[in-house]
Amino acid sequence: MPRPEVLDRIQSAEVEADEIVSQAETDRDDRIAEARVRAEEIRSEAEEDAREHRQARLEDARDEIDAECERILREGEAEREALADRAREQVDEVTEHVVTLFQEDVDAQT
Repeated sequence: MPRPEVLDRIQSAEVEADEIVSQAETDRDDRIAEARVRAEEIRSEAEEDAREHRQARLEDARDEIDAECERILREGEAEREALADRAREQVDEVTEHVVTLFQEDVDAQT
């Protein structure tokens, strides 16, 4: 093979190698860009999942608090009713006691 042909083939091979390297670098850059986009999507999805989970836990906590408030109110109402019933039961006794004390004071003054 004559020397000029060998040089032409070497130059052609170098040009082809440069094109292959250039294409590989472009492919690498594209893949890196795609990976960054996918990583951002995954991060966004994870943040949204965390936000939804946090919201669900907050709603559960609110439901528990509401239920506890209702229970406390029911217990308070029951205690109030029990106290009112006991007070009604003692009205006659208290009235008699007050009348007795009044009568003792009146008798003591005479």
